Amino acid sequence: MFFVAGVNEKSEDLEFSQMMTCDICGQLGRFCVFVTYSVLSLFFLPVWKWNRHYYVQTSCCNTIYELDPEIGRMIEEGEHVEIRSEDLTLVRRGRAGVTFKKCPVCGYETKEDFEYCPKCGNPLV
Repeated sequence: MFFVAGVNEKSEDLEFSQMMTCDICGQLGRFCVFVTYSVLSLFFLPVWKWNRHYYVQTSCCNTIYELDPEIGRMIEEGEHVEIRSEDLTLVRRGRAGVTFKKCPVCGYETKEDFEYCPKCGNPLV
């Protein structure tokens, strides 16, 4: 008998966004909501999902908050809700004023804090 099963961590965008003014960087941006969960698959088909966590990421500085599970479920079911600051718990503070570094030789741009270009190896400006 041939039996294929596996447990994986998955992430899914809930296609919900809400305009806001960021408490971290002070810029206008949006809340983007996604859910992470564990899933048991049999023969590559998802059978059972558990350990759901709902998160909100800001579009301005990429700060990540954990969202109240009740609000997350409402968003997942397609209900119209407004995310309030009391529904959020800070998980990872984003970088305010994210700037791009550009390679003067090949023109590669990155948000990362690299000293040298990952494409051609020359110092970034």
